[in-house]
Amino acid sequence: MAVVDITSATFDETLTGNDLVLIDFWADWCGPCKSFAPVYEKVSEAYPDVVFAKVDTEAEQELAAHFQIRSIPTIMVVRQQVILMAQPGALREPDLKDVIEKALALNMDEVRASIEAEKLVSGDSEQV
Repeated sequence: MAVVDITSATFDETLTGNDLVLIDFWADWCGPCKSFAPVYEKVSEAYPDVVFAKVDTEAEQELAAHFQIRSIPTIMVVRQQVILMAQPGALREPDLKDVIEKALALNMDEVRASIEAEKLVSGDSEQV
Protein backbone atom coordinates (compact mmCIF):
# COMPACT_ATOMS: atom_id res chain seq x y z
CA MET A 1 0.00 0.00 0.00
CA ALA A 2 1.22 3.49 -0.73
CA VAL A 3 2.02 5.82 2.11
CA VAL A 4 -0.80 8.33 2.67
CA ASP A 5 -0.66 11.81 4.14
CA ILE A 6 -3.19 12.45 6.86
CA THR A 7 -4.36 15.72 8.32
CA SER A 8 -6.51 16.67 11.27
CA ALA A 9 -9.46 16.51 8.86
CA THR A 10 -8.74 12.91 7.81
CA PHE A 11 -7.12 11.57 10.98
CA ASP A 12 -10.20 10.10 12.72
CA GLU A 13 -11.55 8.61 9.50
CA THR A 14 -8.19 6.94 8.81
CA LEU A 15 -8.06 5.39 12.28
CA THR A 16 -11.68 4.26 12.45
CA GLY A 17 -11.70 2.84 8.93
CA ASN A 18 -8.64 0.61 9.27
CA ASP A 19 -7.50 -2.21 11.57
CA LEU A 20 -3.81 -1.27 11.80
CA VAL A 21 -2.40 2.18 11.11
CA LEU A 22 1.23 3.23 11.39
CA ILE A 23 1.81 6.95 11.60
CA ASP A 24 5.11 8.63 10.86
CA PHE A 25 5.24 12.09 12.44
CA TRP A 26 7.86 13.96 10.42
CA ALA A 27 8.96 17.34 9.05
CA ASP A 28 10.63 18.37 5.80
CA TRP A 29 13.63 19.94 7.59
CA CYS A 30 14.35 16.77 9.60
CA GLY A 31 17.35 14.80 8.32
CA PRO A 32 16.51 11.55 10.17
CA CYS A 33 12.95 11.83 8.85
CA LYS A 34 14.22 12.00 5.28
CA SER A 35 16.54 9.03 5.88
CA PHE A 36 13.67 6.99 7.34
CA ALA A 37 11.18 7.78 4.55
CA PRO A 38 12.52 5.18 2.04
CA VAL A 39 12.49 2.47 4.74
CA TYR A 40 8.90 3.33 5.66
CA GLU A 41 7.88 3.30 1.99
CA LYS A 42 9.60 -0.04 1.33
CA VAL A 43 8.04 -1.75 4.35
CA SER A 44 4.61 -0.41 3.35
CA GLU A 45 4.84 -2.47 0.16
CA ALA A 46 5.21 -5.67 2.20
CA TYR A 47 2.02 -5.02 4.21
CA PRO A 48 -0.84 -4.12 1.85
CA ASP A 49 -3.48 -4.47 4.60
CA VAL A 50 -1.74 -1.99 6.90
CA VAL A 51 -2.18 1.76 6.47
CA PHE A 52 1.13 3.63 6.46
CA ALA A 53 0.36 7.26 7.13
CA LYS A 54 2.47 10.38 7.48
CA VAL A 55 1.73 13.52 9.48
CA ASP A 56 3.74 16.61 8.60
CA THR A 57 4.27 18.14 12.05
CA GLU A 58 4.83 21.59 10.54
CA ALA A 59 1.55 21.61 8.63
CA GLU A 60 -0.38 19.71 11.31
CA GLN A 61 0.83 21.34 14.51
CA GLU A 62 -2.45 20.65 16.33
CA LEU A 63 -2.13 16.90 15.73
CA ALA A 64 1.51 16.92 16.81
CA ALA A 65 0.61 18.85 19.96
CA HIS A 66 -2.36 16.58 20.72
CA PHE A 67 -0.13 13.52 20.68
CA GLN A 68 2.69 15.38 22.46
CA ILE A 69 5.18 14.77 19.67
CA ARG A 70 8.44 16.20 20.98
CA SER A 71 10.92 14.46 18.71
CA ILE A 72 10.75 13.47 15.07
CA PRO A 73 10.49 11.11 13.47
CA THR A 74 8.07 9.49 15.88
CA ILE A 75 6.35 6.27 14.85
CA MET A 76 2.91 5.60 16.30
CA VAL A 77 1.17 2.24 15.98
CA VAL A 78 -2.62 2.23 16.29
CA ARG A 79 -4.67 -0.94 16.09
CA GLN A 80 -8.45 -0.89 16.30
CA GLN A 81 -8.22 2.71 17.52
CA VAL A 82 -5.91 1.82 20.42
CA ILE A 83 -2.46 3.39 20.50
CA LEU A 84 -0.08 0.51 21.05
CA MET A 85 3.18 2.38 20.70
CA ALA A 86 4.59 5.83 20.09
CA GLN A 87 8.36 5.80 19.75
CA PRO A 88 10.67 8.61 18.71
CA GLY A 89 13.50 7.78 16.33
CA ALA A 90 13.84 6.12 12.96
CA LEU A 91 13.61 2.35 12.86
CA ARG A 92 15.61 0.00 10.68
CA GLU A 93 13.61 -2.11 8.24
CA PRO A 94 13.75 -5.35 10.29
CA ASP A 95 12.77 -3.48 13.46
CA LEU A 96 9.81 -1.81 11.76
CA LYS A 97 8.65 -5.18 10.40
CA ASP A 98 9.00 -6.68 13.89
CA VAL A 99 6.82 -3.92 15.37
CA ILE A 100 4.16 -4.58 12.73
CA GLU A 101 4.22 -8.35 13.26
CA LYS A 102 3.88 -7.92 17.02
CA ALA A 103 0.98 -5.49 16.59
CA LEU A 104 -0.79 -7.88 14.22
CA ALA A 105 -0.30 -10.79 16.64
CA LEU A 106 -1.91 -9.03 19.60
CA ASN A 107 -5.28 -10.18 20.86
CA MET A 108 -7.04 -6.81 20.98
CA ASP A 109 -9.77 -8.09 23.32
CA GLU A 110 -7.03 -8.84 25.86
CA VAL A 111 -5.42 -5.44 25.24
CA ARG A 112 -8.72 -3.65 25.85
CA ALA A 113 -9.39 -5.72 29.00
CA SER A 114 -5.93 -4.82 30.28
CA ILE A 115 -6.54 -1.12 29.62
CA GLU A 116 -9.87 -1.27 31.46
CA ALA A 117 -8.30 -3.10 34.42
CA GLU A 118 -5.55 -0.49 34.59
CA LYS A 119 -8.14 2.31 34.59
CA LEU A 120 -9.97 0.66 37.50
CA VAL A 121 -6.75 0.34 39.50
CA SER A 122 -5.70 3.94 38.81
CA GLY A 123 -9.22 5.34 39.20
CA ASP A 124 -8.99 6.89 35.75
CA SER A 125 -12.29 6.53 33.92
CA GLU A 126 -11.29 8.78 31.03
CA GLN A 127 -11.45 7.36 27.50
CA VAL A 128 -8.17 6.26 25.93
